[in-house]
Amino acid sequence: MIHRRKSAFEKWFSFTRHRRRFGADAFTQQLDSQDFADWRNRIVTGDDTPVHAHGSSADLNEHLAKVRREFIGQSELLYQHAMLIVLIRREADVEANYERFKRMWMAERDFLVARLDMRWLISACDTFIDHDTDPLLRAVAMNGPLLVNTVKLGETERYIKGVDAATPDRKESLDALWTHRVGLFDGIAGFIPGSDDTLRNLRWRLEDVCSLHPLGAVVMELFERLQRDANDNVFVRFKHRHQREKTRWWND
Repeated sequence: MIHRRKSAFEKWFSFTRHRRRFGADAFTQQLDSQDFADWRNRIVTGDDTPVHAHGSSADLNEHLAKVRREFIGQSELLYQHAMLIVLIRREADVEANYERFKRMWMAERDFLVARLDMRWLISACDTFIDHDTDPLLRAVAMNGPLLVNTVKLGETERYIKGVDAATPDRKESLDALWTHRVGLFDGIAGFIPGSDDTLRNLRWRLEDVCSLHPLGAVVMELFERLQRDANDNVFVRFKHRHQREKTRWWND
């Protein structure tokens, strides 16, 4: 059975939950003291090497210090965006902080889309899904984590099983896919390397859905990132197997 979410009543009596947001007001006052352009043009400084934050500290100041280190050398606005997500997840003045978050996205969408890594773009989608009142935005945003987390699962399994991407494709398997329908599971047939139109059609549909809301740009950016050679994953590997220009699903 899926573990149920705690009720608001249960959350209220959790000391740990209260502790995790102690001091939150000071951070939002700092954010409100500057406009987005000021934060955008300011660079996060520090003596340490940038490191992705891992795990969660109960102390808010300690946790945000770890998150801030992740953004050394980058725009302060990117850290402020991450800070808001942390505060929202810790249930610190959620309504007001989500309003700040949404306002930031509507004002700085193109900057955030271009400069946030996929981890924080997914976190943004999760935040829209959890807290926005617009069902359209929530539905559009759901495409981001659904797409990327599916790929994440497959790539994690490849890492665990030690499959070498440089291993040559098995000719007998390719011949089977090229000459007849290969069933995988529950009516799903194998993707035909080199010519299949499945991913092109997926892209077209994703573009249509994402065009319904300005913040659909976040989801389209995630899809584009999955096609980059530097982000080795199943999309990239099939891109390199593809030969039919008419059915390509990526931009150059």
